[in-house]
Amino acid sequence: MSTAPHLPRWADLCHPDFATLDPSRTVALLPVAAIEQHGPHLPLSVDTDLTEGVLAAAAPHLGADWPVYVLPTQAVGYSSEHQRFAGTLTLQPETVLRLWLELGESVARAGVRKLLLFNGHGGHHGLLEVAARELRGRCNLLVYGASWYNLPLLDAQGQDLMQRLSPEERRFGIHAGQLETALMLALRPHLVRMERARHFHSSSEERAQRWPILGNGRSAKLGWQMQDYHPEGAVGNAAAADAGLGHELLQAAGRSLAALLRELCQLPLSTLVQDNRAP
Repeated sequence: MSTAPHLPRWADLCHPDFATLDPSRTVALLPVAAIEQHGPHLPLSVDTDLTEGVLAAAAPHLGADWPVYVLPTQAVGYSSEHQRFAGTLTLQPETVLRLWLELGESVARAGVRKLLLFNGHGGHHGLLEVAARELRGRCNLLVYGASWYNLPLLDAQGQDLMQRLSPEERRFGIHAGQLETALMLALRPHLVRMERARHFHSSSEERAQRWPILGNGRSAKLGWQMQDYHPEGAVGNAAAADAGLGHELLQAAGRSLAALLRELCQLPLSTLVQDNRAP
């Protein structure tokens, strides 16, 4: 059995334990990820592996006096944009939303008032926002959604590790590119087939040059499937990835997640206003 530090699991509690938890500080963390294709060189498990890897990297930075409990990882999510590629598992968006909401309702019934939806899949962004607002309204839960790749990814000197990637890679390398490949080389190198990795150029690079508004990445969003960006299901310079950068990124994400969790433990429940009538 591994002796590496890990965040406490919700499932390891006994039901009387919940009566002893401080609702003003206790945080339930629900990891949500995906099982979907990641090009010819990475396994289907990337989003789940990276989400759980960041959780493990956070554990040494969050002592036992911070009451955070990790719910079971939801490894299958909404991945319809990858369904043309063999192996991808996907649920309908209403199924995923219902699943997350019912888990959040279970957290609320246990007397826990704070929930972090911790995400590892870009296709979940819209659902995260809906789930957080619905759980606030239905259950009076204080809910935040966060994706590991949007956390500050700083090295030990406070420098942004994303600056190690080219501007083009930061903008266009959104799936199975240098970032995810480097992290998988750090976490599960035996599953990475670097002989298949290359620079997968995204079709969005051409649109960015040709269409000032459609292609600027902010003003309009394409309803896309992965083959629209590249027929091999990856975009970004996977060939440039190395495990050293992956290890640094993993530790940076772990430090940021631990800091986020400490802030969420400290955030007062009065953040949620129950009466909107003027005094």
